[in-house]
Parts: sequence; structure tokens; C-alpha cells
Amino acid sequence: MNQFRLLGQRRFGPFFITETLAAFNDNAFRYALVGMATFEVALSQTALNAYINMALALFILPFFVLSSTFGQLAEKFEKARLIRWIKLLEIVTMVLAAIGFLTRNLDLLLVVLCLMGVLATAFSPIKYAIVPQVLTTDELTGGNGLVQSSTSLAILTGSLAGNALMAVPHIGPLLATVVVIAIAVAGLLSSLFIPPATPPVPQLVFQANPVIGTWRLMGHVGHEHTVFWSVIGVSWFWFFGATLTTQAPAYARDYLGGDASVLNLILILFSVGVGIGSLLCEKLSAHQVNPGLVPLGALGMSVFGIDLYVTHPSRSLVSGQDWLAVLHHAGGWHVALDLALIGIFAGFYIVPMFTLLQHRSEPRRLARVIAGNNVVNALFMVLAAALGMAAPHLGLNVPQLIALVCVLNLAMLALLCWRVPEFWQRFTAWVRPRHSGHF
Repeated sequence: MNQFRLLGQRRFGPFFITETLAAFNDNAFRYALVGMATFEVALSQTALNAYINMALALFILPFFVLSSTFGQLAEKFEKARLIRWIKLLEIVTMVLAAIGFLTRNLDLLLVVLCLMGVLATAFSPIKYAIVPQVLTTDELTGGNGLVQSSTSLAILTGSLAGNALMAVPHIGPLLATVVVIAIAVAGLLSSLFIPPATPPVPQLVFQANPVIGTWRLMGHVGHEHTVFWSVIGVSWFWFFGATLTTQAPAYARDYLGGDASVLNLILILFSVGVGIGSLLCEKLSAHQVNPGLVPLGALGMSVFGIDLYVTHPSRSLVSGQDWLAVLHHAGGWHVALDLALIGIFAGFYIVPMFTLLQHRSEPRRLARVIAGNNVVNALFMVLAAALGMAAPHLGLNVPQLIALVCVLNLAMLALLCWRVPEFWQRFTAWVRPRHSGHF
């Protein structure tokens, strides 16, 4: 069955729209907030850096503190109803954001950002646990491909929209206010059409203590060997992606000699590449849950990431070029192709990895496994940020840091294949000519 047919079915379509709008709104708000701090309030560079780091910390913090709470709720209560409550609270949160935008109150907007982190923490285990509940096994890779593709593109378009709206002279805050509230309302309306999803453990005894709850989450993550290493693999994807995207501004400015349009081009190439790779997974995996694509994805990410370093290892001698000028500069199209291919192979990596995690987890544990995965994801993203901050002190420039992460990616692939031999076995079965055409 073609994965796009799922979009017209009630069991999947309304959920798909709801989760896409959620990803868009998260990023539209976050980047509008950065735009306000940068251009409307015009913080100094030092103050702006401190504010952005504080904003990132406040958004990630709920994933550490509240994942256990929301993972339990997703197991105990009906998921469609929980989604509607989350969407209703998103509208309330966006009304607070409107007050912050219109009064240019950066402190209130930080509070709103933290609340958005809470809602994202609540939505994630429901979002990823409901997919295998409403899809059959042969639909799971295609459904996850659609979700990953839409999330990647929604993050991209939301980021660009937030920046663009806030940059409109005089009415930027008003435009941002209207859009984030409208998207939140649209998300609530689409959620009303999501059919009920039976809770897997309605008798679950709720653990309110977040420390004990998080410890138990890690127990669920480690309960099954393949699931544990799938969580590590998914979290590594976020480490890799966070490193690339956080280094993108400096790479665009200092090594490609570009302006803001070049940064946008980098993000577009990578995000669209992830979307394309995610959608291709269903065809490449022959509608199966096939971890054999994971080594292919990891190898491609490293090969083209290292090629990116080889192509442009030194600082640009010019500055302030727009994206067209950069593309026509020596090696420009080579860099663009590398970025797109890194994204495509990242899609080949993350979709089968996450599908395996869902498929091998016990249904009654899945939401809590996803919640535990979120904790590990957040930890890996913090480690990526720490590596980025430490790189200059280690004598690494941006291209060298990217190359280092690509080498580490090969090491992670070797570790995953050692601990879960199925990854490499299924990959070699796929690349070896077979009459069946399957893994």
C-alpha cells in the first residue's frame, strides 16, 4: 500500500495534521522569540547569546523532569483525549505568547517557551506510541516516514516563518501573534477528528515522584536489548543533527562567506533531504520493518559529511554573499549536494531505527519507552552543545568539528552493529543480489 493513502484515512490523517501543526508552531514561536530579542528589543551580542542559551535550556528542561509523568499518562489514559487537552493548553499558552510579543516582554516569553517545552514533552510519547497502535506492521515504516518527513519540513518552515514574520517592520510582533494562535486553533480542530486509541495499561499505578519515575523509565528502556540500543541510535541522530544545525550559522558566514540567505539554504537542503530520505524508506524496505537501512544511512551521513569537510575546509576570503553567489562560487554546488545527501541518508537512518524501537517494544510499555527515549535524546543534545562549545578550546574549527562527528558516527555504527548484529546482517542481505528483492 502506498504510504500517502494513509493521509486520507481517519485513523491516521487527522493525527498527521495535528502533529505537523504542532512541530510548525513550536519552531515558529521559538524563532519569532529569537527575532524579537535580536531586532525588536535589540539585545547586545553578549546578552543575546546568554538569552538564547537560557531559552534552549528552558525548552529542554521539561524533557528531563516531566518525561516520566507524561509517559505514564500516555499509557493510562486514552490518547486522542490527551491530545485534545494538550492542544487546548497550547492555545492558552499562545495567548500568553501574544501578550509577550505585543508588550515586548522577553521574561514572559521565556516562561511561554518553558510551557511549550512542557507541552512538547507531553505530546511526544503520545505521538510516537499512537502510530503503531493505529497502523499495521507493513504500514509502520511508511507511516513513520510520513511523520519524520512532515516533522522535518514543519521544523524548517516554522523556523523560516518565525524569522520572517518578526522581521516585518512595525507589525512583526502582531503578525507572529496572529499566526501562532491560528496554528494552535487549527491543531485543536484537527485533533477533534482523531479516533479514540485504547489505553494499553489503564490500571497503571501512577508514580508522581519524577526522580523515581525517570529511574523507572530507564528500566523500561533497558528492558529489551534491541530497544535499548535503538534508543541509543535515535539519540545519536539528534546528537549528529544538533551539531550540524548549531554550527550552520558560523559555517554559512565564515566558511561559505554568506549572509542569512545562505544559512536558510543550508537548513532547507538538510531538512528537505531528511524529508526525502524518510519518504523513500517505505519503498527501500519493501513495506517491512527493516533495520538493514540503518547502516546505509549512517555510512552515507559520514561519507558526505567528510566530503563536505574536504570540499570546503578553510575560511572564505569574501563575506556577505547571497545564496546564489555562494552556489556559483567554486565548490558551491558540491557543498549543496553534500548537505542534501547528508539529509537524505539521515532519513534512511532515523526512520528504520525509530520503527524498530516501536516494533520491538511491548505495546504496554511503548509510551514509557518513548518518554525514556526523550530523556536520552535531551542528554545527547546537551552533549552536542557541550562539544560545540569545547571545540574552539580543542583547536577545532567548524569543518573539523563536522568531520570529527562524522568519524564518531562511524564508530557509533560499529558499536550498534556489534551490540545488535541484526543491523549489519540485514544490511548485507539487502546489498547482496537476491531473487526475492527483499531484505
